[in-house]
Amino acid sequence: MVREASLKFTRELSARLVIRSVSDAAILVNHDEHATSIVLTPDEVLGNWPETPVADLVAADFEMVFAAEPEIVLLGTGASNIFPPRELTFAFARKRIGFEVMDTAAAARTFNVLANEGRKIAAVLYL
Repeated sequence: MVREASLKFTRELSARLVIRSVSDAAILVNHDEHATSIVLTPDEVLGNWPETPVADLVAADFEMVFAAEPEIVLLGTGASNIFPPRELTFAFARKRIGFEVMDTAAAARTFNVLANEGRKIAAVLYL
Protein backbone atom coordinates (compact mmCIF):
# COMPACT_ATOMS: atom_id res chain seq x y z
CA MET A 1 0.00 0.00 0.00
CA VAL A 2 1.33 3.41 -0.99
CA ARG A 3 0.43 6.44 1.07
CA GLU A 4 0.74 9.94 -0.18
CA ALA A 5 2.46 12.21 2.25
CA SER A 6 1.51 15.83 2.33
CA LEU A 7 4.19 18.12 3.71
CA LYS A 8 3.90 21.78 4.42
CA PHE A 9 7.04 23.82 4.86
CA THR A 10 6.95 27.01 6.87
CA ARG A 11 9.68 29.49 7.49
CA GLU A 12 10.27 29.79 11.20
CA LEU A 13 12.77 32.33 12.42
CA SER A 14 14.24 31.76 15.86
CA ALA A 15 15.83 35.19 16.23
CA ARG A 16 13.67 38.08 17.40
CA LEU A 17 15.65 40.55 15.32
CA VAL A 18 16.29 40.17 11.61
CA ILE A 19 18.30 42.60 9.53
CA ARG A 20 16.03 43.31 6.58
CA SER A 21 18.31 45.62 4.59
CA VAL A 22 21.49 47.65 4.60
CA SER A 23 21.91 50.81 2.54
CA ASP A 24 24.11 53.89 2.58
CA ALA A 25 21.37 55.68 4.52
CA ALA A 26 20.15 53.14 7.08
CA ILE A 27 20.14 49.64 8.52
CA LEU A 28 16.64 48.17 8.72
CA VAL A 29 16.20 45.82 11.68
CA ASN A 30 12.74 44.27 11.70
CA HIS A 31 10.67 47.41 10.99
CA ASP A 32 13.00 49.89 12.69
CA GLU A 33 15.33 52.01 10.59
CA HIS A 34 18.69 52.94 12.12
CA ALA A 35 20.47 55.87 10.49
CA THR A 36 23.63 55.39 12.57
CA SER A 37 26.01 52.53 13.23
CA ILE A 38 24.56 50.01 15.69
CA VAL A 39 25.42 47.02 17.85
CA LEU A 40 22.92 44.17 18.23
CA THR A 41 22.32 40.60 19.31
CA PRO A 42 19.56 38.31 18.03
CA ASP A 43 17.37 39.55 20.89
CA GLU A 44 17.99 43.29 21.08
CA VAL A 45 19.63 46.34 19.61
CA LEU A 46 22.14 47.19 22.31
CA GLY A 47 22.50 50.76 21.08
CA ASN A 48 24.26 53.07 18.70
CA TRP A 49 27.92 52.46 17.97
CA PRO A 50 30.26 55.46 18.13
CA GLU A 51 31.75 56.59 14.83
CA THR A 52 35.26 55.59 15.91
CA PRO A 53 37.30 54.78 12.80
CA VAL A 54 37.82 51.02 12.45
CA ALA A 55 41.60 51.55 12.46
CA ASP A 56 41.32 53.11 15.95
CA LEU A 57 39.21 50.41 17.63
CA VAL A 58 40.47 48.85 20.87
CA ALA A 59 39.08 46.08 23.06
CA ALA A 60 37.67 48.60 25.57
CA ASP A 61 35.30 49.87 22.85
CA PHE A 62 33.59 46.45 22.93
CA GLU A 63 32.69 46.31 26.66
CA MET A 64 28.95 46.55 25.85
CA VAL A 65 29.39 43.70 23.36
CA PHE A 66 31.37 41.54 25.80
CA ALA A 67 28.63 42.02 28.43
CA ALA A 68 26.22 40.17 26.10
CA GLU A 69 28.55 37.12 26.31
CA PRO A 70 28.60 36.27 22.59
CA GLU A 71 30.50 33.32 21.17
CA ILE A 72 31.06 35.23 17.91
CA VAL A 73 31.23 38.95 17.13
CA LEU A 74 30.80 40.22 13.59
CA LEU A 75 32.27 43.59 12.68
CA GLY A 76 30.64 45.13 9.60
CA THR A 77 32.95 47.91 8.47
CA GLY A 78 30.70 49.79 6.06
CA ALA A 79 30.63 49.56 2.27
CA SER A 80 34.06 47.94 2.09
CA ASN A 81 36.11 45.60 4.22
CA ILE A 82 38.51 47.47 6.52
CA PHE A 83 40.68 45.50 8.90
CA PRO A 84 40.98 46.68 12.51
CA PRO A 85 44.30 46.68 14.40
CA ARG A 86 45.82 43.22 14.96
CA GLU A 87 45.77 43.76 18.71
CA LEU A 88 41.96 43.84 18.63
CA THR A 89 41.89 40.41 16.99
CA PHE A 90 44.30 39.14 19.66
CA ALA A 91 42.09 40.59 22.42
CA PHE A 92 39.11 38.62 21.11
CA ALA A 93 41.23 35.46 20.92
CA ARG A 94 42.34 35.91 24.55
CA LYS A 95 38.65 36.12 25.55
CA ARG A 96 37.91 33.02 23.42
CA ILE A 97 35.36 34.93 21.36
CA GLY A 98 35.27 34.49 17.60
CA PHE A 99 35.80 37.72 15.69
CA GLU A 100 34.99 38.12 12.00
CA VAL A 101 35.46 41.28 9.95
CA MET A 102 33.61 41.94 6.68
CA ASP A 103 31.66 44.66 4.92
CA THR A 104 28.36 45.54 6.59
CA ALA A 105 26.10 43.89 4.01
CA ALA A 106 27.98 40.60 4.38
CA ALA A 107 27.94 40.92 8.17
CA ALA A 108 24.16 41.46 8.10
CA ARG A 109 23.62 38.32 6.01
CA THR A 110 25.94 36.30 8.25
CA PHE A 111 24.22 37.66 11.36
CA ASN A 112 20.81 36.52 10.11
CA VAL A 113 22.04 33.02 9.31
CA LEU A 114 23.86 32.51 12.61
CA ALA A 115 21.11 34.13 14.70
CA ASN A 116 18.51 31.83 13.17
CA GLU A 117 20.72 28.86 13.99
CA GLY A 118 20.41 29.93 17.62
CA ARG A 119 24.06 30.98 17.96
CA LYS A 120 25.13 33.48 20.62
CA ILE A 121 26.20 36.22 18.27
CA ALA A 122 26.64 39.97 18.36
CA ALA A 123 27.22 42.35 15.48
CA VAL A 124 28.72 45.80 15.28
CA LEU A 125 27.51 47.33 12.04
CA TYR A 126 29.00 50.51 10.63
CA LEU A 127 26.68 52.38 8.30
